[in-house]
Amino acid sequence: MKNSIKTCTLLLAFIGLSLAVNAQTGATTASSATGIIYSVGVESGISSGNFNNSYRWNIGGSIQADIPVADQFYATVNAGYLNFNGKDNINGSGFSAPNIRLLPVMAGLKFFPIKVFYVQADAGAGFALNKTETGFTKTAAFLYAPQVGVLLNVGGKNYIDAGVRYEATTKYDSSVENSKINFFELRIAYAFEIR
Repeated sequence: MKNSIKTCTLLLAFIGLSLAVNAQTGATTASSATGIIYSVGVESGISSGNFNNSYRWNIGGSIQADIPVADQFYATVNAGYLNFNGKDNINGSGFSAPNIRLLPVMAGLKFFPIKVFYVQADAGAGFALNKTETGFTKTAAFLYAPQVGVLLNVGGKNYIDAGVRYEATTKYDSSVENSKINFFELRIAYAFEIR
């Protein structure tokens, strides 16, 4: 519950900031961009559900391309790297969870209902880079990620992309219910448009 409140507060702050910045400047917005927008960002998040029993947080980075397909609509492709930090001495058991290294690869759609505010939905695969250490029986699992965010113009065709998303996978071991990875994440990226 506390994490949901923090996430909603952060999202409202982004929306308020984006609307205030947009009202103050007559800058070109990404929703009207005609070229591909590339972004490079850092990501960090907190685990949710049963996954939180063994893993508290993650950190990583990603690259993304937003390809315009219609007015205010973009097709997205992205890939990244995430490291999930395992907890030590889980529930006093003496067992420590191994870190999980994940390579997410996704594609999806992004829509700008307001000039700088967007909603995005991606799906793809999450590849476990250390399957043996984690005890997973599968190397890859289906991954989906709904997201909301803002794309703020910082001059010319340069932007700051700030988004909050929820990511979740299917099971990495079909016989273990708790082998799903799910988490809330914040992504802050530098974005630039190229025609």
